[in-house]
Amino acid sequence: MLAYIHTLQSEYFYILPTIATLTYVLYQRFFSPLSKIPGPFLASLTSWWLVFAIRRHDINRRMQRLHQKYGPIVRITPDEISVADLSAIRKIYSSHGSWAKSNYYSVFQGTRKHDIFAGRDVKVHAQQRKMVARAYAMETLKELEVYVDKMLNVFKRKMDENAGQSVDMARWMQLFAFDTIGEITWSTNFGFMEASKDDGTFSTIRAVGSSGSWLGVVPWLYKTHQFLQPVIGNWLGINGRHGGLRDFAIRETAARKNRPVEKPDIVGRMLDTSKKNPEEFTYTDVISMATSNVAAGSDTTAISLRSIIYHLLQNPETKRKLIEEIAEFRRKGQLSNSPRYTEAQKMPYLQAAIYEGMRVHPAVGVNLPRVVPPGGAHLAGHYIPSGTVAGVNAWVVHQNEEVYGADAKEFRPDRWLEEGSGDMHRFFFSFGAGSRACIGRNISLLEMSKLIPTIFLNYEVELANPTEEWKEDCSFFVQQSNFYVRMTPRSDTAVDS
Repeated sequence: MLAYIHTLQSEYFYILPTIATLTYVLYQRFFSPLSKIPGPFLASLTSWWLVFAIRRHDINRRMQRLHQKYGPIVRITPDEISVADLSAIRKIYSSHGSWAKSNYYSVFQGTRKHDIFAGRDVKVHAQQRKMVARAYAMETLKELEVYVDKMLNVFKRKMDENAGQSVDMARWMQLFAFDTIGEITWSTNFGFMEASKDDGTFSTIRAVGSSGSWLGVVPWLYKTHQFLQPVIGNWLGINGRHGGLRDFAIRETAARKNRPVEKPDIVGRMLDTSKKNPEEFTYTDVISMATSNVAAGSDTTAISLRSIIYHLLQNPETKRKLIEEIAEFRRKGQLSNSPRYTEAQKMPYLQAAIYEGMRVHPAVGVNLPRVVPPGGAHLAGHYIPSGTVAGVNAWVVHQNEEVYGADAKEFRPDRWLEEGSGDMHRFFFSFGAGSRACIGRNISLLEMSKLIPTIFLNYEVELANPTEEWKEDCSFFVQQSNFYVRMTPRSDTAVDS
């Protein structure tokens, strides 16, 4: 009898993996709670479909195509869905914050207790955000305009030196944004614009985004790597956020502690908060916030600035309207040569162009995943069980014709000035939404509202290669390249007067 059993085992053991695989496939395709949600076949079976999709560096465009093909809700892993339904979006990203960030963000947080971006505990995040909210309030940041003006002067001087020449605007927007975030955060810039190049920090930031964008889909792989790292060394770019960038923030914050400054910068305010609440907001937490400023603050602003300028130059009529508005405000004495934020806020077409630039090219290209809370949820006509991951992609939402019109794919700032634009603001997703919306949005808006009018007030700008389109590269952020312009100091008295 034993011999017979042994014979069966030896002859049929190879069938067991086949049966197990078939059972798994049948479950995912026909019996899983998400089985009725459409999407790519392989995506329903393995998270690696999404990993490889992200690693193709076009997940922003791929998500647009998926929703065009499958509709408002798409299955993108065995336990994750992408959502484009408007009512579902408001539910997922409500101001109540009951939908926690998923484990996708764990690779960005690492072992840090405080991380305003990647932290997943809803209550902890609310407490942390309360501690630092004042430092990022627009009224507070207006006091820091002197630092932005300082960087605007450097930018103008460097553009004057390159007048009439082909300038890599993609690179210069990054140099400007990074030097400016340094001034706002620590009251010091890094001299990147003066040197016309960075010191390798940009490549570290890109590596963090490129690595983290797909590792978040398989966070177990990151944890395994971290466990084995003492033996195998570091193979993941995401560790730049926990190593090089954090070391950078540690050095600058330590230098800032005893340096008197003209006005209280962001780190200065957070150091004050730490002194008043040393147990709730530690010095280590200050470092984490400064690290987040560097890791995300420069990229998002640079990407948005590029988009605004590029699309204005690609659409001459919109550029003309902006220049006319600048000239009108100058003639009325309502716009300084170094534009104040309060002045820029009153320029309707400028603000429309800023929002339109961010709409047609959101900085973040991946979904922002959240976990369905206990009790489950009904999304786009489907019941989604608790624990499922659901996310929204800005590149999909911003193409919604119900919200942005039949010409949603076009760059048309006037749409923001028309009646009925309430939904456009309501579903504007460039800074995220709800209780986890980007805390640094005011920094970005401050920089854009000052730099864009400064450029078109002081220079005639044109594309150096008007027949060539720029290139996109999407990992976590959607970076642009091949964007060259010629900037010539203006002689237009209507603008210069």
